Amino acid sequence: MSQQTARGGSAAWALVITSVAGFMAALDNLVVTTALPSIRKDLGGALPDLEWTVSAYTLTFAVLLMFGAALGDRFGRRRLFIAGITVFTASSAAAAMAPGIDSLIAARAVQGAGAAVMMPLTLTLLTAAVPEARRGMAYGIWGAVNGLAVASGPLVGGSLTEHISWQWIFWLNVPLGLILVPLARLRLAESHGTGAPLDLPGTLLASGGLFGIVYGLVRGPVDGWTGAVVLTGLFAGTALLVGFVLYSVRAKNPMLPMRLFRSRAFSGINAASLLMFLGMFGSIFLLSQYMQGVLGYSPTEAGLRMLPWTGMPMLVAPIAGILSDRVGGRPVVATGLFLQALGLGHLAVVATADASYAAQLPALIISGIGMALYFAPASNLVMSSVRPKEQGIASGANNALREVGGALGIAIMASIFASRGGYESGQAFVDGMRPALVTGAAAVALAGVATLFIPARRRPTAPTSPPAGPTPEPVLETAS
Repeated sequence: MSQQTARGGSAAWALVITSVAGFMAALDNLVVTTALPSIRKDLGGALPDLEWTVSAYTLTFAVLLMFGAALGDRFGRRRLFIAGITVFTASSAAAAMAPGIDSLIAARAVQGAGAAVMMPLTLTLLTAAVPEARRGMAYGIWGAVNGLAVASGPLVGGSLTEHISWQWIFWLNVPLGLILVPLARLRLAESHGTGAPLDLPGTLLASGGLFGIVYGLVRGPVDGWTGAVVLTGLFAGTALLVGFVLYSVRAKNPMLPMRLFRSRAFSGINAASLLMFLGMFGSIFLLSQYMQGVLGYSPTEAGLRMLPWTGMPMLVAPIAGILSDRVGGRPVVATGLFLQALGLGHLAVVATADASYAAQLPALIISGIGMALYFAPASNLVMSSVRPKEQGIASGANNALREVGGALGIAIMASIFASRGGYESGQAFVDGMRPALVTGAAAVALAGVATLFIPARRRPTAPTSPPAGPTPEPVLETAS
């Protein structure tokens, strides 16, 4: 049974605490990318070692997300949220002090594990603290902060590396974590999920399956898509996920009940999230290199010129949350996804080896507005598509699919880039980037189509006099 402990918990404090925690976890997805040359200079290591400084975090984050959400539901969301922040903060300090590349990779893996516990619980804790009528705006602010973190990772990493040192991309998390731990203990209300036993077989199957697929996707561009290790990871991961689905259909208390996917709302928003992150991550990965390697900007200059895209969520996402409260999340999310697809397509058209910033600016603005319209209402759709006691499960599943989508996007778009272009010259880079951006735009457009399958929000009927006696717990209707 769900339990609430009102210990000074308030909507404002919950919004601040969960937004900052989500920012830290989301930022570390891409913050390392622009620091890799400096890390190699200081710590050494071959190219595969440098790749693992990025992928070690992505792997542990993706494969442990649903397990982290399940732990919070079972043992207390606030308690596990604090534990996740503690692990994340300590491992960030370890990464900053790493004496060698191997110890840095190990610290990044632990960092991802802490984020996997912390991140999915941010939404469940926020949902428990904010009244239903104001959740759209709260999700809007939360989504704005998280969207800014994902998109500005290269800017933050490049600026800190260029002006201070690469270690500060990790030291940045330490004071934030030290502040969040006591605040979370004092200001957040405790809550639990269904109280069902932990699903260890399901956890092992899902984690192993996601690990195999993400590992294969990460190593594919390096080892070749026909390499034995890559194919083993992809096929074994797929087999384990199929086993996870078959097991969950029959299990008494599965980690991710398959019946949730009978809901068009839950299935539609999760498909849209995977495709959105596929197109967005792959595009940011290539565009940040394009601005530096082809147009000649420094890491800081490139990040500043991407602000019309990366900074737009801070301005538009709160408005998107309010709109979703009034008209429903589906039209807002769909509009945002189609705008982002349009912006990426425009970037593919105007990109040249000497493109002016003025030519790129309209596409960056359109993409930024589209991203902002997606983040907040998408979170609302995820959390409202399931029963309150299953919101931790829903949040973990959605975040896991986002991470897998991001890894898939980088792998697919990097593979397209390598097959059509390369780093030999600016024109070669553009020749490879253009078809990759078109692929990203198509993926985001498909995400918009998937959103259209979500049932429209029903307008509430006029309130009637409440019945005598205790109010039963609401049960959401499953749309088929």
